[in-house]
Amino acid sequence: MKNCFPIRMETLFKTYCFVGLLFILPATVGCSSDTKGPVIALEPLPYAENALEPYISAKTMNVHYNGHYAGYVSRADQLLQTCRIKEKTLEGVIQAASASSQNRPLFANAAQAWNHAFFWKCLKPEGNEPPQGKLKQMIDDSFGNMDACKAMLVESAGTIVGSGWIWLIQAGDDLKITTTANADTPIARGEKPIFAIDVWEHAYYLDYQNKRAEYVAAILDHIVNWEFVASQLD
Repeated sequence: MKNCFPIRMETLFKTYCFVGLLFILPATVGCSSDTKGPVIALEPLPYAENALEPYISAKTMNVHYNGHYAGYVSRADQLLQTCRIKEKTLEGVIQAASASSQNRPLFANAAQAWNHAFFWKCLKPEGNEPPQGKLKQMIDDSFGNMDACKAMLVESAGTIVGSGWIWLIQAGDDLKITTTANADTPIARGEKPIFAIDVWEHAYYLDYQNKRAEYVAAILDHIVNWEFVASQLD
């Protein structure tokens, strides 16, 4: 039987993304127009939108950066302008907002703004040079070797039901892999992320459809900025 109502995948994707943005953008509670909060600025993309092709397409990057990331930054900035939170760093705002259920919209948008700005820096064109020095040693000590670390990162992608993030966290002299759901971030708990991969569907669906593990593997094999990752170590 023919489908009487054909729907293009791209249309479904755009609809899904729009609904996803609406879900985390309700009005906040417990804020006052008397006190202005700190301003969050849109950080520039560290490379051209097509620089990560063929692993992440220019079309995906355009939607991801100019649509989703810019939306999170704009909404977080709007909420901060009227909120009582006194913190003057984005990390401080995230931690303060996470402590109150009344500020969940602020937390979600501020956390996503931070997560995305960090994610952009974790990537670079032709980033297939292996980790060196202290980072390599910590990876070997924590996971056995780089291949084992990559395998665990790819495997962790399958443990996230729905949207979320994969993180490499420094915990003292060790590294650990963790995941967060939706807009959550290790920053809220005072943890030390050194690497992140966005596994929200908007990050990969135009290029990989439902093949999330393939998307994560492509990043790890070809476009990780290991120099930036190493610079995040204490």
